[in-house]
Amino acid sequence: MSRTYIRIFTGSSIFSNRLKSLLHDNDINAIIKDHQESARLAGFGAPLNSSEVLVAESDLKNALEITKNFQKQIDSPI
Repeated sequence: MSRTYIRIFTGSSIFSNRLKSLLHDNDINAIIKDHQESARLAGFGAPLNSSEVLVAESDLKNALEITKNFQKQIDSPI
């Protein structure tokens, strides 16, 4: 059975991995597509902040809520 995955976040690999961890803690599986790392391995350059987090369409509602809270944390001044 094929699943449809939807991008919920684009940013640095550090933030993408942290969000994936938060999603995992809430029983949501996520996939990270790191375009910068892929380009590096192929010998090309890629812009920073080109790491994407994707979740299954069935988990979208809960994942967006977690992403919204995470985005508030990383956008707020210290």
